[in-house]
Amino acid sequence: MWITKARLFLDDSKMKNFITCFKDLQFLVTFFSRLRPNHSGRYEASFPFLSLCGRERNFLRCEDRPVVFTHLLAADSESPRLSYCGGGEALAIPFEPARLLPLAANGRLYHPAPERAGGVGLVRSALAFELSACFEYGPGSPTVPSHVHWQGRRIALTMDLAPLLPAAPPP
Repeated sequence: MWITKARLFLDDSKMKNFITCFKDLQFLVTFFSRLRPNHSGRYEASFPFLSLCGRERNFLRCEDRPVVFTHLLAADSESPRLSYCGGGEALAIPFEPARLLPLAANGRLYHPAPERAGGVGLVRSALAFELSACFEYGPGSPTVPSHVHWQGRRIALTMDLAPLLPAAPPP
């Protein structure tokens, strides 16, 4: 399996577009709820993640992170949630604005993800662009924000996810 642009494909698909990606909600929920690091002893270097479905083993590789947050659900409520990997409400976790991690090195935005899937997920570009309007940049750092404005509050970014990303420079 292969994840690119927040979509799941068979690894050997020639064309990777909306037509050839997996779209069945029940399948996506089952696949991603069983996702974990690949410590099976098979294909670990090529496929760093694995999803077990009965006796079947689905090996997974991705461009960046296996969890891609695609939608912010109930953004106006007291408890907004981030939905990931096309699962809607079935694959959603609480939104933690203080733990957003913007990386200037690659221009991407990250958020905590389920531990079994690596602990860090990528925020889809369109959603990252929406959230970027909430960032506040300090006077000494025009490329990395220091705070986020969320629901009328100014919240300092913790940058605690940086050690979980191998290519991430320390904050």
